[in-house]
Amino acid sequence: MESFSLILAIVVVTALAFDFTNGFHDTANAMATTISTGALKPKVAVAMSAVLNLVGAFLSVEVANTISKGLVDETGIRPEVIFAALVGAILWNLLTWLVGLPSSSSHALMGGLIGAAIASAGVGAVHGDVLVTKVLLPAIAAPLVAGIAAMLGARLTYRLGRKADGKAATKGYRTGQIASAGLVSLAHGTNDAQKTMGIITLALVAGGSLAPDSDPPLWVILSAGIAIALGTYLGGWRIIRTMGKGLTDLQPQQGFAAQTSAATVILASSHLGFSLSTTHSVSGAVMGAGLGRKGGVVRWSTATRMFVAWGLTLPAAALVAAIAEWVCGLGDWGTALVAVFLIASSAAIWKISRREVVDHTNVIDTDEPEQSGVVTQAMAAVTPPPAGVTEEPAAAVAAASESKAPSATTTV
Repeated sequence: MESFSLILAIVVVTALAFDFTNGFHDTANAMATTISTGALKPKVAVAMSAVLNLVGAFLSVEVANTISKGLVDETGIRPEVIFAALVGAILWNLLTWLVGLPSSSSHALMGGLIGAAIASAGVGAVHGDVLVTKVLLPAIAAPLVAGIAAMLGARLTYRLGRKADGKAATKGYRTGQIASAGLVSLAHGTNDAQKTMGIITLALVAGGSLAPDSDPPLWVILSAGIAIALGTYLGGWRIIRTMGKGLTDLQPQQGFAAQTSAATVILASSHLGFSLSTTHSVSGAVMGAGLGRKGGVVRWSTATRMFVAWGLTLPAAALVAAIAEWVCGLGDWGTALVAVFLIASSAAIWKISRREVVDHTNVIDTDEPEQSGVVTQAMAAVTPPPAGVTEEPAAAVAAASESKAPSATTTV
């Protein structure tokens, strides 16, 4: 095994900590729709996803090579730079998990790496062509492609199942959902676990423990797979609630279409070496499937918050990582200070999250009234009433309300 310095060991441990947060942050990608439609019990779903994430980590190293060899210049990177990148990525993951927003762990990691690399070696340390072709363009294309495919797939499933028995069809699609959720989990391990493999490999090269242009060693693949599987089993219940119920209400047919479309996009991107955001792909597929059912709607207020988080992920993680790199550059005490800040901030976020606990027992609770987005409300306002239903004048409605109001002497 490679010789390790203290800073290199710290970087590897921090990278695996990021991989763990990636696992529980992205559990929703595979299992939110399966849980929300009742196809699987919450704990069973996350256990199945964890196992398949681990298996998926061994299927390919193309994305890992994009991170370790393509995005930044290996020769100008020190282990401290990678540590600073991981600090930015972990803090963004934890903040978005706290508020239940399904942002991209992948983009948080790449944003942190870009910000730390620029702070350390200048803009030239980042390979702009790789950033555009394998990161930014897939970030835009993936949710669109997955969304359109899921919308068409949902419409097709409803059309083909028009004459099928309702209960039998629902049971069949729930079974299909389990299979497609497994495929998404496998794809997630193939894509996201590799990003941590790439980061650790880059750190080993930067620390002189591995030759440049090397593929990830077996122990790196195994440790990254185990870390993301453990995080997945823990379950990012806050984000599962947002993906499963906050964006739209899905029936089994829609859930099957969403997961199948997302898995196809993710696996194809992994094969091509694109460092794709599985969050973007699955979120786009969920929204597309929501629009694929007649009368289905998307809660655009939640979607808008999610889009804002997506746009902020790269620059926010890059800014935090750049500041962390500057502090690390002050010496060993600076690196220690950044490590203490990361631990303290993570502990504070966890403590805040305990004020309102979301876990497998209440992740699909629907007691709270649903809030439709502003776009949905506007559409409802201009939609004419169904045939045979007349709208009462406002004055008549007010008078009727007053006549039904309890008098002052009524005892409640």
